[in-house]
Amino acid sequence: MAGAAPGLIAMSAFSVIICSIDAGKFAKASASWQAALAGADVEIIGIHDARSLASGYNRGLDRAAGELVVFSHDDVDVITPDAGERIATHLAAFDVVGIAGTRRLIGGAWYLAGDPHDFMLVIQPHPETGRPVLVVEGGGPLVVDGIQALDGVFFAARASVARDLGFDAETFDHFHLYDLDFSYRAHLAGCKVAVCRDLLLVHDSHGSFDPRWDDHRLRFEAKFARHLPAGTSRREPRIVNALLDAARLAEPAQRAELARPEALAALVAKLDAPLQARSAR
Repeated sequence: MAGAAPGLIAMSAFSVIICSIDAGKFAKASASWQAALAGADVEIIGIHDARSLASGYNRGLDRAAGELVVFSHDDVDVITPDAGERIATHLAAFDVVGIAGTRRLIGGAWYLAGDPHDFMLVIQPHPETGRPVLVVEGGGPLVVDGIQALDGVFFAARASVARDLGFDAETFDHFHLYDLDFSYRAHLAGCKVAVCRDLLLVHDSHGSFDPRWDDHRLRFEAKFARHLPAGTSRREPRIVNALLDAARLAEPAQRAELARPEALAALVAKLDAPLQARSAR
């Protein structure tokens, strides 16, 4: 990878923290991360009785021995074959990284500001057909700095930074908004936060936006009321869905080709061109 320090992953120790009550999902996610981080010293920390993701991640941090910590949902499959090298390289330049987030947080969800502030690249099931869809939001480079908040499907941090920040398990005592709170506090503390869209993964979920989520959204907005901009409204997000062949996700060679940064960058540029033209009209 251009710009990567030679052998950086071999010098890195990772702690992967996964909260899960499903043994099958935990086993699959653990195997995926072990493969993605091959060549590094890796420990998988499973928290199987977490009352909230914030409390579970705090418990995981207490046990973590690695200098780089990965926080992952249990329904994730890592596509990028050299993800470990990439994460290690990104965390040499940034304090916290993820695959989806915003440069302008305006409320209790990272995607509310819309284009040109929001960035994402992930594979997930189509909400109606269930077919794999590559979801892209935002144009420009794959690595985007100046991020204020991240989505929690996956994010990674230097262990020292994660321990300094911790997770607010008192305010966020369920499974929502822990990620926004953690990453936004990182931003407010002056940490360097980035969205790194050269880390491609499958997330087998659309998220859960139930009354508990809305309650935690209100908690978040009350906690950070003096920091969030006033008088803003939801903007139309710019998201492009590209259908994928499920068979491509099962073949190692096809997975590697799909995850090539050059291919991802070309896809973002190709999809972004007509949207840029539409925005200019």
